[in-house]
Amino acid sequence: TNPAFKEVLSRIESHEDCRNLPMISFLILPMQRVTRLPLLMDTICQKTPKDSAKYENCKQALKEVSKVHRTLFSIFKKFSGFEGLQGDFLALQPFPLVSSSRWLVKRGELTAYVEDTGLFSKRTSKQQVYFFLFNDVLIVTKKK
Repeated sequence: TNPAFKEVLSRIESHEDCRNLPMISFLILPMQRVTRLPLLMDTICQKTPKDSAKYENCKQALKEVSKVHRTLFSIFKKFSGFEGLQGDFLALQPFPLVSSSRWLVKRGELTAYVEDTGLFSKRTSKQQVYFFLFNDVLIVTKKK
């Protein structure tokens, strides 16, 4: 309800250092990082030769990282009341990006019109995004 707070928050969110991201994205970012660790470890395991001595270490690391992820997710879910976010990003399963049955069909840069929802405001902005269309999945990224 404080107009000065709204104005400062809006100014901060629109600053180039924040990449026009709303404050809520910074509050969620640490949890998103935790969810990416099993994905990263799974990809490393897929790239490690199965007959290598490092393969078992890799599998054990994946098991441990996944255990940490599950523990943190259950704590987050219990105390935050954000059960509805589970489908969005909290319950990500390892996704094998590199696969012998996957191939790149098309890639390119596009301008996306994104509706940013801050805590107190809503605005539309343009963002450059890069698409990777594979035979079985579409990945949309943005440059940092």
